[in-house]
Amino acid sequence: MARTPRSAAIRTRTGVQPLRFSSTVQMGSIEGAKAENGVAAPACNGGDQRNGGGGAAVRDSEAEAGRKGKAGAGVALPLEVGTRVMCRWRDQKLHPVKVIERRKIPNAGPNDYEYYVHYTEFNRRLDEWVKLEQLDLDTVETDIDEKVEDKATSLKMTRHQKRKIDETHVEKGHEELDAASLREHEEFTKVKNIAKIELGRYEIDTWYFSPFPPEYNDSSKLYFCEFCLNFMKRKEQLQRHMRKCDLKHPPGDEIYRSGTLSMFEEKHSEESYNLACILTLPPYQRKGYGKFLIAFSYELSKKEGKVGTPERPLSDLGLLSYRGYWTRVLLDILKKHKSNISIKELSDMTAIKADDILSTLQSLDLIQYRKGQHVICADPKVLDRHLKAAGRGGLEVDVSKLIWTPYKEQG
Repeated sequence: MARTPRSAAIRTRTGVQPLRFSSTVQMGSIEGAKAENGVAAPACNGGDQRNGGGGAAVRDSEAEAGRKGKAGAGVALPLEVGTRVMCRWRDQKLHPVKVIERRKIPNAGPNDYEYYVHYTEFNRRLDEWVKLEQLDLDTVETDIDEKVEDKATSLKMTRHQKRKIDETHVEKGHEELDAASLREHEEFTKVKNIAKIELGRYEIDTWYFSPFPPEYNDSSKLYFCEFCLNFMKRKEQLQRHMRKCDLKHPPGDEIYRSGTLSMFEEKHSEESYNLACILTLPPYQRKGYGKFLIAFSYELSKKEGKVGTPERPLSDLGLLSYRGYWTRVLLDILKKHKSNISIKELSDMTAIKADDILSTLQSLDLIQYRKGQHVICADPKVLDRHLKAAGRGGLEVDVSKLIWTPYKEQG
């Protein structure tokens, strides 16, 4: 689902057969390697304890010794917040982490804790709770220069890892907050309060802390109605809600349908933005829907007979997506156009704002300023190289399936 000024929602109509999906590939989300807890049953003081009923002997001291053996000499348990250590990730490899928070395991020994860790090589969205068994306690560091550590771990990341992290998320800053407010915000949001949500037929790992009401903080998973987005603690509550919910499609009027893909008009923009926000839910990411939304917004602008531009400011990832679209559209025209063409003519043909055209061509070194005017310098080989780098365009918009009347004509 995505909200735009006039193309508000995107939805695929699929079957409703029960299916659980963990969006591991799209989100890049990880789960800690599953290891047996290893918590021993309590034993009385003394030697071997014999169970008169024929049960197995239990040695709490042996279990404790096993834990201490893993820790190595001189490591005190439980680990303190701020400790840095290597943790076994989903790929079964060890990665550096920092302990952000800890919590006691109910009905367990005095040193049995779970630890909320941040993988220092990756974005905060991959932070998670892990068991002690996932930590290599021989690598514990309690005092380290954070700047040096961050530089070292960044050097260990491969180019592929960095690209994957950059593609999936760019974290917004909080420039409007002062230092004290920023510290308070970071402290309040450092631990994810909800681990998973169920939306329709998908189970989705969460990325960050969300400000749900306090009564939901004891729930590791929430169940959402995929139409009205109400959320519940239990599956039974959702099932009762679905029997009463009147909504059967996203808000707004359906203005486009092609195969299993529909678009809904939800609002009108007074600022002449043709797209306000792109949101693709994790199960649908990397399928071309974001590119489709951008292309669709410009088809609406063409139908209105005016140029369009996305709502500002653009995030780094938003600018990357738009630059890709602008590059593909503009260079495709330049390849086919054999005579001179102006930026205004390009704007009229594509509905792309002249400033966006100018900045795109400048970023590609395809424009020069000569004798008081901008001149486009388009060598065919250079155009081919840039088009290849821009990638494919995603899902195609079938304009014949667009049924929509601009607001000025409606009035």
